Amino acid sequence: MIMKKRIAALLLLMLAGMAAGCTAQEQGDKVIVTTFYPMYVFTKNVAKDVPGVTVTNMADQSVGCLHDYQLQTRDMVTLEGASVLVINGGGMEQFMDKVISLREDLPVVNASEGIEMLCDEHEGHEHDGHDGGEYEEELNAHVWLDPTLAIRQVENIAAGLAAADPANAEAYRANAAAYAQRLSELDEELRVQLAPFAGAQMITFHEAFTYFAQAYGLHVAGVIAHEPGEEPSTREIADTCDLVTELGIGTLFVEPQYPQKSAETIARETGAAIYTLDPVVSGDGAEDSYERIMRENARVLTEAFAK
Repeated sequence: MIMKKRIAALLLLMLAGMAAGCTAQEQGDKVIVTTFYPMYVFTKNVAKDVPGVTVTNMADQSVGCLHDYQLQTRDMVTLEGASVLVINGGGMEQFMDKVISLREDLPVVNASEGIEMLCDEHEGHEHDGHDGGEYEEELNAHVWLDPTLAIRQVENIAAGLAAADPANAEAYRANAAAYAQRLSELDEELRVQLAPFAGAQMITFHEAFTYFAQAYGLHVAGVIAHEPGEEPSTREIADTCDLVTELGIGTLFVEPQYPQKSAETIARETGAAIYTLDPVVSGDGAEDSYERIMRENARVLTEAFAK
């Protein structure tokens, strides 16, 4: 009986979402859905003050990056009411097959279209009765952490929204140009601030900051966790400790969205200090939040490298 009530409740929730979506479309409103936080901030800036357009984010901020994210019932309800879906692309949204099966008619804007991505190499997981040991390559989709690539994502979002909503095309393009100018100024500011530390070695929590490091002349020598949300093995922690000692690295960079237990273990073993860098996957939702978080990251790096 309890199970039947739960199923009935879920069906009612789905129907309510569909009805809301239909109502919005009947009224001429457009609901732009973004997959996760950086896409939300970029799209809010592109769609700013465009009449009849609402931007909503799908994944809860507690998710962080969308590594291995599984669609929730509430996500499906959100997608039912969407006019357009904005994704990061590059394999970040591994659930897209399910989205397409749910909404074959939904226009999808790939913010990373045309951006050449780096590959990460890491040891494979155990599967099909075989242990790991072979190294796998996968795309590093964290391109938004290089402001120059973020500008390209913003331009792609504007082009996609203009195609999906031609009546507001000029507004999207004008907003994107204004935001791109702000991001260009941010990039120049960070470039000047971090120039004295060119060549500095970093140990980061995971591969999120590879593009950031490449943009500003830094080098990610190693990562603490190849799979965010999963604790690294004892061997991986030992290997990271050896790398920190070998390279004389005095700082470890963690992320506020993930536990710091492994980093604390490495810090105790090596004497390295712990600092926090934010990959901009959560925030207060403000239109300037990307810029504020990136400036704070630069401040943290300046403090860490100047010690």
